[in-house]
Amino acid sequence: MGKDTSIDSTSKNNKPMIVPLPNGPLYLINNRENKAVENLVNSKGEKLTNIHGIALCRCGASNNKPFCDGNHSIIGFSTKNKQDEGDKNKINSKRKNYVGKKITIHDNRKICCHAAECVNNLPSVFNLSQRPWINPDQGTVLEKIIETVRKCPSGALSYSIDGIEYRDYNEKPLVKVGKDGPYLVTGGIELVGIEFYEDVSKEHYTLCRCGSSNNKPFCDGNHNAVNFKDEKN
Repeated sequence: MGKDTSIDSTSKNNKPMIVPLPNGPLYLINNRENKAVENLVNSKGEKLTNIHGIALCRCGASNNKPFCDGNHSIIGFSTKNKQDEGDKNKINSKRKNYVGKKITIHDNRKICCHAAECVNNLPSVFNLSQRPWINPDQGTVLEKIIETVRKCPSGALSYSIDGIEYRDYNEKPLVKVGKDGPYLVTGGIELVGIEFYEDVSKEHYTLCRCGSSNNKPFCDGNHNAVNFKDEKN
């Protein structure tokens, strides 16, 4: 099956990246070029250089959200997941294909953040009360299905037409602070040291910032269960 290769060819060194620190914040680096650090020299009086970045809270306890204030150390935040320890409710990474006459919809529940964009925007096709829960032929125009799939922020959903899969959408590199929810990442920002699941997008994905996900660093929707709030953002 062919794949859409529309992601821009911007030099990797100029693209931002996110480094999840063990038991700590997400470190967003917008430029990998070493630059002089203001007001800092070594013992010889020489300027010191470093890449510039910012620490984003992912424990949910910062008093300066979305920025990290060190509270992850106070609360004993851990980046381990229950699923890593044999949780009986573990969701396995397995993509399912829902084949229609004009379009095939792909879905991997493992990476879903339960934003509900699909069921809220197109319940005729995406209906959790029916089996299968996705029906690509349920009486709607093709463009509306495509529009709805593209609203999936986690990358769990993608689609294929005529054997060509459309998974990545060439968006601008951006981290958006979701309202009382995860970080919404677009534009192919590299997530350093993290293995992505089977056939999901690396161009857009969602990262937990409430600290309660069982699929860290990715969001699994638990911010709703713990009633996570961020009044400022």
